[in-house]
Amino acid sequence: MERIIYTLILLCGYLSAPAQLTLDDCQKKARENYPIIRRYDLIEKSKQFNLSNAAKAYLPQLQVNAKATYQSDVVTIPIHVPGITIPAIPKDQYQAVVDLNQTLWDGGTIQSQKQVIKANSEVESRQLEVDMYALEERVNQMYFGILLFDNRLEQNRIFQEDLERNRKNVAEYMKNGVANQADLDAVRVEQLNAVQTQTQLQATRAAYIKMLSIMIGDSIAPNTVFAKPQADLPIVPSANNRPELHLFDAQNAMFDSQKAMIKSSYMPKLGLFIEGGYGRPGLNMLSNKWEPFYIGGVRLSWNFSSLYTKNNDLQKIEINKNTVETQRELFLYNIRLAENQQNADIQRIRDLMNRDDEIIALRGNIRKAAEAKVANGTETVTDLMREMTMEDLARQTKAAHEIDLLTAIYKLKNTRNN
Repeated sequence: MERIIYTLILLCGYLSAPAQLTLDDCQKKARENYPIIRRYDLIEKSKQFNLSNAAKAYLPQLQVNAKATYQSDVVTIPIHVPGITIPAIPKDQYQAVVDLNQTLWDGGTIQSQKQVIKANSEVESRQLEVDMYALEERVNQMYFGILLFDNRLEQNRIFQEDLERNRKNVAEYMKNGVANQADLDAVRVEQLNAVQTQTQLQATRAAYIKMLSIMIGDSIAPNTVFAKPQADLPIVPSANNRPELHLFDAQNAMFDSQKAMIKSSYMPKLGLFIEGGYGRPGLNMLSNKWEPFYIGGVRLSWNFSSLYTKNNDLQKIEINKNTVETQRELFLYNIRLAENQQNADIQRIRDLMNRDDEIIALRGNIRKAAEAKVANGTETVTDLMREMTMEDLARQTKAAHEIDLLTAIYKLKNTRNN
């Protein structure tokens, strides 16, 4: 029986415990919930359809043609043989033909088309990754904003506890004639100000939670605990893995596939063909009858017209590649500037944090001394409130520095994508 009761107590405690959320959880859910994520599947499906269409060029190509013509003149045989009548070819002629072609070698055109299709799909996917990457920074801003409000609310709670303790002390001092009603009112004013600050912080935190809920596509309970990431992450130079760099690579690969497409356009084409038809006349031009016919063989075609624009087309592609390389260099230049600034920010915040605890300790000593002086009647409650406010401000500053450091570290991680 005791074991059952103990189990129920543990179960109730587990069920009543607030949920915990991590930054990685938010990033994953936000990515899955982002409407643009559906484009990945659409890009892949479109690529498969286009590749299937390109591959069908290897299948036999069937074409049906029909024509009816009237000619101003026809072939005649200027021979007159007594007793023999040579039929005249009619000027109105009719023909229906089924043409079947089978490609044997297309000079690499179909393969080049497939490479262009794949390259274009890769560019679209990489561009989508760039768009998705901007989402991570927005999630970070919401998450660290909530952590900042959590810290400030915690410091506000401590401040209110200190105020309540001093209110009780001042009430006792009034009984001993050391303090008066004005002193008690001064403490009460600070308590009300602290409550107002708490209300404002809670409302802003709730707004941030609502925005984050929309981004991740999941409701977040108000009492959810937001896990604080580690601030002592190693900040060392590492390879840049930003999706923009993969996009530049994909664009260059696309231009290379376009070059191959241009080169294949002026290559000879070899194939088999067979034509079958029915007409008047058939293959025998001297016959005035409706007759079936067929022709089969090998066909070689070579179109040199693409050579006229070949050099210009290749130069245009080279210009596009140079443009992409310029964009890459500019992007890396801006990344280096951002990394230097962010590293400097991280070091600056850490330097500030080295003094936070000492400032808080000193402010605490000053506040305790002020409390003792108020108890002895050598200092006013107003002076004590000022010292308490300064101590609370020191705590708030430390809390802000902690979140600033996390924000700066993860901003640097976001800049490098590592």
